[in-house]
Amino acid sequence: MGITVPHCDNIEAHEEIVEKVKDQLPDEELLYDLAELFKVFGDSTRIKILYLLFESEMCVCDIAQLLNMTISAISHQLRVLKQSQLVRFRREGKTVYYSLADDHVRSILAQGMDHVCE
Repeated sequence: MGITVPHCDNIEAHEEIVEKVKDQLPDEELLYDLAELFKVFGDSTRIKILYLLFESEMCVCDIAQLLNMTISAISHQLRVLKQSQLVRFRREGKTVYYSLADDHVRSILAQGMDHVCE
């Protein structure tokens, strides 16, 4: 009992389709950057942090308490998220507050959740 894999009956590629798609394909560097962005979403701790920030701006201590993790571990993950431009921060006195960087991040999270809940 094997899996049947669809295949192309033609030996030659469909040149019109190949050329059309080839013209629409983004530059290799952009595709690499997109793959790197999605790698950041591949960590469940970072996803949890993003979902907390989806709900409210928070400081590291709040996030650490909610996720039952150390401040150091949360700070490390926030650094990764900042480098990927997914979160931003602001200072208020000695406290640093984190939030989602923009509506794009909010949209990615919402659409991802919609997809997995289908």
